[in-house]
Amino acid sequence: MNLETNKALKRFGQNYIHDKNILNNIISEFNPKRDDNILEIGPGRGALTELLSDKIKKFTAVEIDTRVIDDLRYIFPSLNLINDDFLNIDLHTIFDINKKKLRIIGNIPYNITSPIVFKLIDNNNLVNDALLMVQHEVAKRMTGEKGTKDYGIFSIILNYFCEVKYCFKVSRNVFTPKPNVNSAVIHLNFINNSESEEIQKIFIKTVKASFGNRRKILKNSLSNSIFRDIDFSNCDIELSKRAEDLDITDFINLSKFILNKQ
Repeated sequence: MNLETNKALKRFGQNYIHDKNILNNIISEFNPKRDDNILEIGPGRGALTELLSDKIKKFTAVEIDTRVIDDLRYIFPSLNLINDDFLNIDLHTIFDINKKKLRIIGNIPYNITSPIVFKLIDNNNLVNDALLMVQHEVAKRMTGEKGTKDYGIFSIILNYFCEVKYCFKVSRNVFTPKPNVNSAVIHLNFINNSESEEIQKIFIKTVKASFGNRRKILKNSLSNSIFRDIDFSNCDIELSKRAEDLDITDFINLSKFILNKQ
């Protein structure tokens, strides 16, 4: 069996890591324990899978590419391998394997980074943490701080649901085929959010609506959003500001105001 013979497919966003040092650094940062409930997204040729299997007695992997399924099952017989698109997977079924929160790891397809991350956010009560390889520019937006150009929807929502750690940059030269961009490893540690699920959902919608027209003041952005019919006249948040001027607490308070007006 030789997984190396499978050519990377552009439609699946496949870029395989061939640098052992980077792979070992990823595993070191992830620090898997034998009884962890681990889910690997897109094992591909099994580079990370091999290192994980040395440390964990049994874990789950989701792979969309049918060409590698038989070989992966042969090489890793104890692997719970699911041949499907990760975005189609019900994470409750993986959680139910041993009723422990999921630990997610993967060199994910860059073209679906946002859908994958928002799926994890939507299932934040099931996820302990996620270690992901993402495009470097996206990693900067995920960790953007207030007052910088990278501060926006991604960083605000992520920092509401988890502690976001920028681990290290990864050169495009360690991939086959070589992508046009550099990458970075991000570690998301989900926190126990004390807000209700209703507030959490409104928070996401509020942040997205506020940044709908980034250069406009909040009053204009919100009036052009799904919240256009809400009367903001008694809102404590200064709507003459731009969304980028607000911190997470401001967005939480704005979300609660909106919820009370609905």
